[in-house]
Amino acid sequence: MNSALLQSQIIDYSIKNSYKAEHFAVAKCCDRHVFRLVINEEEGVAARICTACDTEHGIGDSDDYIDEVEAVYPVTCSCGHNQFEIMAGVALYRMSEDVRWFYLGCECSACGLSGVYGDWKNEFVGYTNLLNRI
Repeated sequence: MNSALLQSQIIDYSIKNSYKAEHFAVAKCCDRHVFRLVINEEEGVAARICTACDTEHGIGDSDDYIDEVEAVYPVTCSCGHNQFEIMAGVALYRMSEDVRWFYLGCECSACGLSGVYGDWKNEFVGYTNLLNRI
């Protein structure tokens, strides 16, 4: 993964969204970084499925809400592949460590296309704990 490029894309996107992402984390499982992804951006939930062990992990605080969501949608790259490396970024409230906005960036493991795949308001207390759940 080109982490610097994806982080830069998240920052650029977040500035246009008025809430600049300042802290980031990369998803990892089984010493790997490749996942399938499901998301419901309107509900503010996403989950990654490890391609090595097939375990599903809620992203951020999604485990707290995903069971209440009617549907999550599988993500597919425009090249047709569905495996991604995932990075999350967060914007914080001013003079706080509490999350204001959540950004989900992905890079296709097949073609390398990357960008922000989802973003939503997030009221999580303590960004470090949230990013540890990526």
